[in-house]
Formats: sequence, C-alpha cells, structure tokens
Amino acid sequence: MTSLLPARARIAGVAALAATAIVLTGCASEPATGSGDSDAAAATSVADFGTFADLEAAAEAEGALNVIALPRDWANYGEILDAFAAKYPGITITEISPDVSSAEEIQAAKTNEGLDTAPDVFDIGLTVALQNTDVFAPYQVQTWGDIPDALKEPSGLFVGDYGGYMSIGYDSSKYPEPATLDDLLGADYKAAVAINGDPTQAGAAFAAVGLATVQSGGDLDDFQPGIDFFGELNTAGNMLKLDVTSATVASGETPVVFDWDYLNATHVADNPDWKVRVLPGTGYAGYYNQAINKDAPHPAAARLWQEFLYSDEAQNLWLKGGARPARMEAMIAAGTIDADAAAALPEAPADVVVPTEAQSTSAGTLLGEKWAAAVQ
Repeated sequence: MTSLLPARARIAGVAALAATAIVLTGCASEPATGSGDSDAAAATSVADFGTFADLEAAAEAEGALNVIALPRDWANYGEILDAFAAKYPGITITEISPDVSSAEEIQAAKTNEGLDTAPDVFDIGLTVALQNTDVFAPYQVQTWGDIPDALKEPSGLFVGDYGGYMSIGYDSSKYPEPATLDDLLGADYKAAVAINGDPTQAGAAFAAVGLATVQSGGDLDDFQPGIDFFGELNTAGNMLKLDVTSATVASGETPVVFDWDYLNATHVADNPDWKVRVLPGTGYAGYYNQAINKDAPHPAAARLWQEFLYSDEAQNLWLKGGARPARMEAMIAAGTIDADAAAALPEAPADVVVPTEAQSTSAGTLLGEKWAAAVQ
C-alpha cells in the first residue's frame, strides 16, 4: 500500500498529468458577484481567513461553487461531489462540462473571465498546468505537509491530487489479452484501439504516448518512440479516433482502450467482459493536479473545496474509486487510510517511471509538432 512515486520521482520534481474541460453552459452574460471579496481571492492558506470555521463561513456566504471537467464516474468524483454537498448544503455546486480536456478547462476560464459561470477550480494535467500558471492562485491546504514535495508547486499554484498507472482495457469476449504493446499492431485489433482524448490537450492521452514510449525501449526524455508507435497503429488501421466514455465502452464503439487503471476498472460496470491489463516491463505513472482559478467568482468556496479534497475523507473517496491519493503514504503512517480500499488497488508495475516537469514540457512541445501528422 504505497503511493505511485518511486524514490527517483521524489527527487526529480512534480509528477502529474490530467484531463477534462470547455464550453460553459447556461447564462454566461451575468457579471460575477462572488469575486468581490478581495481578501478571499488573495488568501494563500486558512490563516488568511483566521480559522477554518471562518473559511467555511465565507464560503457559505458565497453560496456557490463551479467545478469543471469532473465526470461522476471518474475516480469516484460523483461520491466526492455529493459528500461535499452534504457537508455544506448551503453551497450549490454547478458541474460544468464534465467531459472536456485540461486545455479546454483553461480556455473556459479565460472565455468566461469576470462571469458567474467561470470555473472556480481546475483538475488538470502537468503539461497544461505548466503552460498556464498565470491563471492560478497559490494556496496551501492545511494538510500541505503530508503531500510529497514531488507533487506540488512550492507556492501551491497547482498540487497533485490522485494518480494511477497507464493500462489497457479490453472486451475479453471479442479480443485477446495483449501480451505486449506490439500485439496491438496485429490483425486481431483491427479498428479497435482508442486513447482517451488528444495527447496535446488531455493528460490520459499524453500518458498513453508516454507508456508507448517506455514500452518501445525509449525514455521520457524523448516521446518520439511513442509517437512512432501510434503512427504505426494508425497505419495498420487499428487506431480509433473516438473519445472514450462509459457509453462508448458499453456500446462497443471503443473495445480496446489506453487509460488510467482506475478509469479502465470502472468500465466493468459498462461491460461485464471488460478486463484491465497493465503491461509487463516498465510502467507509466501520473497524477492529476488541483488548481484554483485566480479570478474565481467564488474564491472562498474554491479554497474550501481544496481543503475538502485533501482531507482524509475525500482522499479515501478517491482511493475507493481505485485512484491513489496524494496523501496516501502519510495516511498509511497515521492509520487513517481506508485499508480495504487500499488492498483492492490494481496491481502495480514492477518498474515505474514518472515524468518530471522538464520531461513533460519537452514532450508537450514534441507532441504539438509531430502528433497530428503521425496519426492523420
């Protein structure tokens, strides 16, 4: 029962990746009313409110929280959102555009800047986070000391929240278990293999290319082997260019899927023949990240949401969803971990790599230059 981070990742720096976000629905023409509290918008910790009770009071006075790109079947977010709503019934949660990418989250914030409908918080990948630090407000939750240094930007602009291992999910009634990555290039997988999004925008898809890179004998300093693999997959006629959802798995539209192990595991509910394969050899791990919109229309509620997510309760709810929470090691040591949920986690690869900031930035640049041509 350990976190994703091998020793080298703790030294290397922030490890993560994400996915989700975009076009807001509803009335986007009203001016924001909650962002007038400049004290809340400038707060970098609970101490700036006075006490935790003062933060709760400020958030309840705002009465609203806008979240974006949080599918309810993703890492148990449905139960997490419901738990927050039950704890704070005076705060109305608006769940904006659940099925969108990290890059689209940021665009939604910029497009709706100054409006009540702008997202208050983000759940994003490292590559997108590094490109958009000017959009975030620094904040350190009360459990900051429990979060490994490798998972947090020092001032709290963005912080790792939960993670997992890249895996392959497949309909075992129609497709054989892939023994190696190259098996997916064979005729058995014709027009069957999908990734979760566009790797230039979505963390899960980015990680799929990372996994293909290390499984092809490359390393995270150069994602070209992974790009080459998906180019071959496309040339073989095996690559599906569809976004993966529970509905596409249930319908059989995406019968073989690269995705995080905790997301692939949930598809058993959509297809009882669904199985999850973590390839032997080197595995790829990644965390998503939390960040607060610096122009959040509800700045106190945004900070209260962060406090909740890094509490024992929410960390255990992510764990219940099959994801490994950022505070897992500290919670094991403190005896506050949900031991049953931890024991039920999917098997981890024997050897794991996690991208550093520099590697993620370099890979993001390379994907922007090469991906579209490789899979067109």
